[in-house]
Amino acid sequence: MYPLTRYRRLRQTPIIRKMVQETRLSASNFIFPLFVKHGKGLRQPILSMPGQYQLSVDEMLREIQRIKHLGIPAVLLFGIPKKKDPLGQEAYARKGIIQVAIRSIKKRFPDMIVMADLCFCEYTSHGHCGVIKRSRHGSFDVDNDRTLQLVRKTALAQAEAGVDFVAPSGMMDGVVKTIRTELDKKRFTKVGILSYAAKYASAFYGPFRDAAQSAPQFGHRRSYQMDPANIQEAIKEIMADLAEGADMVMVKPALAYLDVIARIRPKLTVPLVAYNVSGEYAMVKAAEEKGWLDKKIPSPAALEVLTAIKRAGADLIISYHAPEIVSHL
Repeated sequence: MYPLTRYRRLRQTPIIRKMVQETRLSASNFIFPLFVKHGKGLRQPILSMPGQYQLSVDEMLREIQRIKHLGIPAVLLFGIPKKKDPLGQEAYARKGIIQVAIRSIKKRFPDMIVMADLCFCEYTSHGHCGVIKRSRHGSFDVDNDRTLQLVRKTALAQAEAGVDFVAPSGMMDGVVKTIRTELDKKRFTKVGILSYAAKYASAFYGPFRDAAQSAPQFGHRRSYQMDPANIQEAIKEIMADLAEGADMVMVKPALAYLDVIARIRPKLTVPLVAYNVSGEYAMVKAAEEKGWLDKKIPSPAALEVLTAIKRAGADLIISYHAPEIVSHL
């Protein structure tokens, strides 16, 4: 009879396995994304993201009460405006939905860390992440410099509302420097920047575009989001944003980019954030509904995915799974 190796001996019971576990998830590792819209008493299901909702501010506060009880320390806000226009003006309006949401959270839960997505795809009538410029031949591009002017206004509006971190996600060149300069000039030196430094032009964003009503009305975003085949480019983008003043940097998506997370982690002295995006969430939920994956609470597949993201090197994880997983850690 072959004797057990020391590896098998360390797997014998749940208590031993837990004791020698190398990668651990905790509530403090998570940031929970929320979709906020105007109105009252609204909790509208997002069909492509089971268990997630578009929330009015009052319902958002109830959701934050729930996650605060679980120990989740931070939320990332996405706004759904009343009206869209070519310049996405509600993004930087004082009474824009994100600014209203930030003020409401800080009044009710002053110690909740509030991060606000800073992009224009939810707010523009064309669904792109900035100001559109067209050529004489009918082609289009996002005007980097004109978009940075609106970024400056939006960052300031979010800071005035009380945000803890602005999170620029449009992949415009120079965006971090633009925000840091504006915030410092207006004495919002305590407001941090979580940069979507390596945001890939991914196929996994579809459910988010349903949730935020942000699908592009024409063309695509590959001229400003990154090619999924590239990793050296991701490293350069991240290091550039750090040089411009980012306090945290993000890799998005997470699951298909674990190698990027693992490669960049040793190079950083700031927190590395991974976004476990809507399509990654929806895949797990759909397979569970079909019976192709075990449908348990907490989800074994989700727990495995999130552990892999942490094991790859992420310090913080933005995930729609967060409350379900944290409630059973």
